[in-house]
This record gives sequence, structure tokens and C-alpha cells, in this order.
Amino acid sequence: MNRARWCVIFNPTAGRRRAHQRLEALRAAWSSLADFRPTTAPGDGARLARKACEEGFEAVIAAGGDGTAHEVANGVLESHLRDVLFGVAPLGSANDYAHSLEQEFGPAATQPARGVMVDVGQLRSDKGHDCYFVNSIGLGLAGAVTLESRAIGWLQGLPLYGLAALRALWRRFEAPPLTTRYDDGPEEMQRTLLLSLLIGRREGNFVLAPDAKLADGQFDYVQALNMSRWNVLTLLPRLATKGPPQEHSLVRQGRCTRLKVSCPVPLTVHVDGEMYCRPTDQIKQLEMELLPARLRTRVFRVDA
Repeated sequence: MNRARWCVIFNPTAGRRRAHQRLEALRAAWSSLADFRPTTAPGDGARLARKACEEGFEAVIAAGGDGTAHEVANGVLESHLRDVLFGVAPLGSANDYAHSLEQEFGPAATQPARGVMVDVGQLRSDKGHDCYFVNSIGLGLAGAVTLESRAIGWLQGLPLYGLAALRALWRRFEAPPLTTRYDDGPEEMQRTLLLSLLIGRREGNFVLAPDAKLADGQFDYVQALNMSRWNVLTLLPRLATKGPPQEHSLVRQGRCTRLKVSCPVPLTVHVDGEMYCRPTDQIKQLEMELLPARLRTRVFRVDA
């Protein structure tokens, strides 16, 4: 058993390399409590989290953005140890998952409580690339926005994803025929610009599911059909603060626990703000399922 009770897995490049002061504040606050371990390559977060669970840490904390949280959560979930606390110390560009946790449950003190049990999603593809997700999945334009954000190095938060959305609208605007099946409903084929499946409230700093709850046993979904660029542009200011309009002829919204999608052309998909697949990966079918109350978690406020 380690003398340190917590393992903090941190991304040195989080927040576009602007998170150094906040990370040092964590080190100062938790110096006798935590063992700090950096990620150096994609996949390190999951690998380090699995190892930390095997070593017997009480809490495994992701210090970084949504991508770090995604990887570390996957490592904790793959350990199948339900008593390990998965913590989030937000240092990233969007921090969507941390936002939802703090909105719903508030931040933890330095000495955490037991945490809260929240829902998790499981994603499977026709290429066998499976993973868990804790906040959201975005197909089509949502995936394209994440892809564009990777090429913008000087912004954070809503300005970053707002610019990425404008670039995606210009460069990657398409609405291919997408076949969906929500729960046990019928299969439906509709030209779809964007499809987002959410556990949390936000995706890329945009509020897509303002009423979402992290432990209600359901996904919230938003499916934008074959709308014009102008339609999208008129909705962006609202999405920054309020969420999609409740009544819009080209926007479907609802809740489900399972979703299957298929498309005749390869998909562009992000998972928790990380690229899951690009068109070159040739993934055309996905299955998503909600796993209720699967992860014990808490968010920590990070003040520099």
C-alpha cells in the first residue's frame, strides 16, 4: 500500500500549456497526500490509472482537460474497482465534465467525501474500437468542431470552440444520411448534420443539454438534421448559454439509454472531446449504451 492515498495523473500540456500555476497549487495543497504522475503520450492516462488502481490508491485524480479525464476514467473503469474515487481537477481548455460535476454536486474540499455515483456510457464500433465515456459523444459537425479545435493553439474555452465551429461550418459542412435507432424504437434514416449524445450539460463549452443529470440513468441527445449554415449560425449564440430551442423543425431532442447509428460514409466522431475516429478510420457503425451509477466521482476546485 502506498503512503500517498491519492494518485494525481496530470497532463503537462493541459490548457494549451497555461495550467502550470494551477498544477503547482495542487502540488502545494496535496504534497503529503498525493503522488503526481505525468502523461507523456496518448493512452498514458488510462494506463497510469489502471496501474494506480492495482497499487491500491484510494483516489485516482485526472488533472487536465476533458481528454485527460476521459483517459483516466477509462483506466479506473477497466479496473472494475467500484470503491476507487475518480477525481477531476480541471486544468484544460473546455472542462465540460468538471463543469457538470460542479454544477450538480459542488466542488470537493481538500479532503473529499466518498464522492457520488454517476452514469457512464459505453461505445462500440464496427471496427472493434471500444471505450467508455463520461460526458459526451459527438458525430458529424460536432466531431468536426473537435477536429478543427486541434489546429488552434492560442485560444481556450468558448472562444476556442466558437472559432472551431466557424471553421468546421466552412470546411466540413455535410449532412449524410444517418440511420438511428433510439432504445427499442424504429430505425429512421435522416440526413443529419450533427448528433450528440450527452451525460453532462455541455459539449465543447456549448450547452447542448441544459437539463442533463449525471446520475439519472439516461442520455440526453440532440440531432440536427439537414439545416443550412445560416440556420446553424443563428443557433450558436443560444447554444453558448441556454441550449437548443425546444421547438425547431430541424432539431430532434430527447432521452434514451441505447443508441445505434450507421452511415454509408465514414464517420467523424469525438468522445469526451478527444478524437475517436476520422473518415480515414472507415468507421460507419456505432452502438452506445448507458451504464447507470457505474463510477464514483468528485470534482476539485483548482485555484492558482
